[in-house]
Amino acid sequence: MRKIAVSLAGLLAFTGLCLVTAPVAQAASCEGTYTIVVGGTGDNDSNAPYWQGDISQRVGYPAQPIGYNARQGVNELNRLIRDQRNGCPGQHVKAVGFSLGAAVVHTWVTENWQTIDNVNAVLIADPKRAAGPGNAGAAAHPAIGPFIGFPLAWADNFFGNIPTLTLCTDDIICDLNAASGLPGYLWEGKHGNYNFNVDVYSDDARGQWYNGVYYP
Repeated sequence: MRKIAVSLAGLLAFTGLCLVTAPVAQAASCEGTYTIVVGGTGDNDSNAPYWQGDISQRVGYPAQPIGYNARQGVNELNRLIRDQRNGCPGQHVKAVGFSLGAAVVHTWVTENWQTIDNVNAVLIADPKRAAGPGNAGAAAHPAIGPFIGFPLAWADNFFGNIPTLTLCTDDIICDLNAASGLPGYLWEGKHGNYNFNVDVYSDDARGQWYNGVYYP
């Protein structure tokens, strides 16, 4: 277990601080849902090809798994959502994050649910996922949390009244006890085995999809 913990720590923090300049945001339409996505580690502009569907905005941030960088992602996500809400006050916001990006969206919801409405969140392979069903995500491991730092460290399911859907399928990033283990992450593609078409997730999606079973 110690060897796995050290390996996971390396996976979550294989690089140090990485500062990037966020791209200049273009005004999004006020029609339909404002869907904003946050990519995982290395996806600094959230423009990776795995994202599909009708995406309104992609969040640019230093996408490396260190708390300081996650904080920048949370701040940029908040800025973009608030700017859009100011311009389109009646528009629904759907925030979708993958892996490190899911932790960013997770943190944003926890910090902002009391001051915003007409929003939902989709967390794909969230390392901050709380236990039940299954184990908690990698950020909750005692050998990893102190290393990566806040707000990325530790796990919770505190989303206030914002509808939030989490997805975790045989993936050690969101479930430390996943049957596929470290080989599943490194060589078997388990961490990318999700639907990244944002249109399949409704504006009121909530609950959990865990290993193919839905838990309300």
